[in-house]
Amino acid sequence: MPEAATAPTAASKPKSAPQKAMEKLGLLRDIDLALHIPLRYEDETRIVPIGSGREGNTLQCEGVVSECRIELRGRRQLIVRIEDDSDELLLRFLHFYPSHQKAMAVGTRLRVRGELRVGFFGREMVHPAFKAVDEDTPLAQSLTPVYPASAGLPQAYLRKAVAAAMKRAPLQELLPAGTVPRQLPPLREALDFLHHPPPSASLATLEDHSHPAWQRLKFEELLAQQLSQLQAQRERARLQAPALRGARGGLHEQLLAALPFALTGAQQRVVEEIAQDLALPQPMHRLLQGDVGSGKTIVAALAAAVCMDAGWQCALMAPTEILAEQHFRKLVQWLEPLGIKVAWLTGSVKGKARQKMLDAVADGSAGLVVGTHAVIEDKVQFKQLGLAIVDEQHRFGVAQRLALRKKLEAQASRGRGQGMEPHMLMMSATPIPRTLAMTYFADLAVSTIDELPPGRSPIVTKVFADTKRLEVIAKIADAVEQGQQVYWVCPLIEESETLDLKNATETHAELSAALAGHGVGLLHGRMPPAEKAAVMAEFSANRLSVLVATTVIEVGVDVPNASLMVIEHAERFGLSQLHQLRGRVGRGAVASVCVLLYTGPLSITGKDRLRAMAETTDGFEIARRDLDIRGPGEFMGARQSGAELLRFADLQEDAPLLKAARALAPQLLDQHPAAAQAQVTRWLGSKVEFLKA
Repeated sequence: MPEAATAPTAASKPKSAPQKAMEKLGLLRDIDLALHIPLRYEDETRIVPIGSGREGNTLQCEGVVSECRIELRGRRQLIVRIEDDSDELLLRFLHFYPSHQKAMAVGTRLRVRGELRVGFFGREMVHPAFKAVDEDTPLAQSLTPVYPASAGLPQAYLRKAVAAAMKRAPLQELLPAGTVPRQLPPLREALDFLHHPPPSASLATLEDHSHPAWQRLKFEELLAQQLSQLQAQRERARLQAPALRGARGGLHEQLLAALPFALTGAQQRVVEEIAQDLALPQPMHRLLQGDVGSGKTIVAALAAAVCMDAGWQCALMAPTEILAEQHFRKLVQWLEPLGIKVAWLTGSVKGKARQKMLDAVADGSAGLVVGTHAVIEDKVQFKQLGLAIVDEQHRFGVAQRLALRKKLEAQASRGRGQGMEPHMLMMSATPIPRTLAMTYFADLAVSTIDELPPGRSPIVTKVFADTKRLEVIAKIADAVEQGQQVYWVCPLIEESETLDLKNATETHAELSAALAGHGVGLLHGRMPPAEKAAVMAEFSANRLSVLVATTVIEVGVDVPNASLMVIEHAERFGLSQLHQLRGRVGRGAVASVCVLLYTGPLSITGKDRLRAMAETTDGFEIARRDLDIRGPGEFMGARQSGAELLRFADLQEDAPLLKAARALAPQLLDQHPAAAQAQVTRWLGSKVEFLKA
C-alpha cells in the first residue's frame, strides 16, 4: 500500500479513491494516521454458538453453508443458510453481487458477524459481515477497530493504512522524564492499546475516554495547545509597539468629563487595565468581555482617546454594517464635540465619499476610523495606526481573524513608527467560559465588565409553543397601544435565503394586518444598506411600533423604548445568539419581556437551549451552558476554519489535565525548547496559525 504521507510528483500514479478520501480526512502523515483513533470496536475474538445467541445482540458465529439461493420475495434477495452443532442461521442480503453467491457456495465454512434477529424464519442476520474460513482459521487476538471514515474509504483499507503508519510514525517520547503524570502510559503504548485493545479491555472506559490510554492522548494534545499559545504570547512580547499615554487634561479626561453618566466600577477597572497595557512598548493583545449592555463601547472610546492623545490613529471594526454604524453614531456623538474627526468606511461607501474618507485616513486628519473589515483593505493607508479595536471578534470566524491579524501587521510597515505593531483590543458580548479562556484564549489578557449600568430593567423570558402565536400577537397589540415598541425576530434558514426572506415578509404582512394603524417595519440582510439605515432610524425615532427583522439586529441595536421581543422558531437559534437577541430589550426603565416561540417536537439540544434561556439572564452562565451544548469549536467560530482545534480533550471533563498541561508548558518551553517545538509540530501541524487568531 502506498505511504499516505508520500508527496505527489509528476511521475506518481493517479491516486485511488481511498487515498483521496484519506486526504479529505486530513490523513496526510503517518502521525495523522497513528492519531486516527477508532470510534468503536467489534469483538471478533470469540465464536458464539448459533443456538446460544441472544436476540438483539451483535455477535460472531461460524457455520457451514447448507443453502444459497436467490429469492424473489417482493424484491430480489440472496438467501444463505449456515449451520453449526447448535442451530441454523439465515443470512439475508438485499444488496449483493454475483461474487457474493460464489463466495458463499454450499459447503463453504463462513464466519459471520451481525445483529441476531429471531422471526418467522427462525434466527437470521441481515447484511452481516462474512468471510470464508477453515476449521483452524485463528480468531483475532484483540478487539477490531472501527475508524471514522467516509465514502470511498473501506474499513479494511483504513485498518491496513493505520497499522502500517503505526510502524513508521515517530512516536518516541518527546517529553523529558518526570514531566508526564505518573498514572499515564507512554504514548506508543497508549496508541497501541487504543488501536488494538485486548478482549479483556473495559469497553466502558474506552467509550467514555476515561481509560489511561485516552488520558495520555488528551494530556499530550492539551500540552501542545498550551505550548502553542505560550509561544505566540512570547513572540508578541518581543515585538515593538508605540507606548501610548493620555495627556493630562487631554482627550481622555475631556471625554470622561463630558459623559452624561458615570462609569461603573467594573468599567473604571477595565479602562485602567487597558491604559496600563497601551503605555507599554509591546503590543497589547487584550480581550474585553462583558455581557450584553454592560457598556463596552464607552470603554473602547476611552481607549481610542488615549491612543489619539498620543498622536496616533485608531481603527474600530465590527462584523456587520449595522453594528459598525451603531458604534459610529455613538462615537461621533461623544468625540466630534471634542474636535476629533471620525471616518466611516464600509463596503457601501463608494465614489467621492469613499475617496474623501481614504484621504482623511492617509493624511492623519481622521483620528478614528470606524467600519467593517473594509477598514483594513489594502487601499486603506493609515498615516500612523496605533490601536485596532475589533468588536464581536469571534463572529469574524477563525480564517477571517487570521486575515485580519496579517493585514494589521502589514500596516506596521507603513507610515510613522515603521516596524511597530498596533495594539489590539478585541471585544465580545459573549463571555468566555474559564476553561475556554485557559485554552483557546490563553495568549490573551482578559478584562471583564461584570456589572451592568444602573437603571437597566430585568428581562422576563417566556417560552411558548407556536400554537400560542395568535395570543402572542394579541399581547403585542396591547403593548403597542400603550406606546411600547416590539421586535419580532424571524429565523435565519441557512439553506435558503429565499425562504428566509419569505418568512420575514409574510410575518411582516401578518402583523401589519393585525396591527392596523401602527407602523410595522421590515429589516433583513438583503436590503440595501441605505434602506436598512432608514428603517432603523424610523424605529429608533419611535415612528414604527414593531420591527420585523432577521438576525441583522443581533448585536449593536440600541432602542431603549423597545421592551418586548418575540423570537420565532427559537429552537433554530444557538443559545449565545438567543441571548444576544434578548439583549436588544431591557435597555430602558420599562420591565421587558422576551417571548420564545418554538415548533415541536424539540430535540434534546433544543430543550436545553430554551430551558437555559428561561432560567437565567446571566451571560456567563449562558456561555457556560453554550459551551456544554455546542463544544469549543463552534462556540468560537472555529467551524469556519475547517479544522477541529481539539480532537480528544474535553474542556469540561478534562480540567485536571488542562491544569497539569498549563503548569508544564512554561517549564518545557524554558528548559527543553526543542522538545516543546516537536510537541507542537506533532500535534497541531498547520493548526498552529488558527490558535493565534
